Amino acid sequence: MKKLHSNINFKIAADGASASGKTTGCKLIAKKFNMSFLSSGTLYRYCALKILENKGYYNKKIIGKISKSITLKKLKNKKLYKPKVTYLSSIIAKKLYVREILKNYQKNFIDSSKLVIIEGRDIGSKIMSEADLKLFFYCSVKKKAKRRLKEFKLINERITLKQVEKTLIKRDYDDVRRKISPLIMPKNAVLVDTTKLTIKQLEVKLTNLVVKSIKKKYGNL
Repeated sequence: MKKLHSNINFKIAADGASASGKTTGCKLIAKKFNMSFLSSGTLYRYCALKILENKGYYNKKIIGKISKSITLKKLKNKKLYKPKVTYLSSIIAKKLYVREILKNYQKNFIDSSKLVIIEGRDIGSKIMSEADLKLFFYCSVKKKAKRRLKEFKLINERITLKQVEKTLIKRDYDDVRRKISPLIMPKNAVLVDTTKLTIKQLEVKLTNLVVKSIKKKYGNL
């Protein structure tokens, strides 16, 4: 069931903590079923990058202007993953007016295609509360740290696995307890534990979930 029927309208919301495997999983499904894919985190990173290029100053008007310049191509810029951009994006993501402005972009993205998958931290609860399928990705801290160690070493080559674990634990703690759009498992979401899954096993698991959900909505097409 790789090619979906042209009449199918199917939306997937995916949430989960940092390094839980949600981006990898969503990209696999988007490619397999030819779905429009958006990683909401890149929206905040893009805004952060533009703010830094504007000498660090920003307000509601500036964020609004930046949001109008966003394109999927621009969201693939490698500069979005620079340490300073990562740090600032985590700060602006906590501001309500920033989230509201970027929520509009995400809503427009959802309406632009029949087949859509968006991943982030408040997608199933805020952005796509009526999604046909809601996924919530989980991975143990030890496994996440191993996945992210190489990435962290690009910033600090002396960093240890234990230090990465502590960083991820703090990130998860902050995400769950922040006042604006905290990380929660949405109602009716399916838990996807990636701790012991290979990439292939993850693809098979997600494929089965998508096919099952589509059949539940449309029957056997």
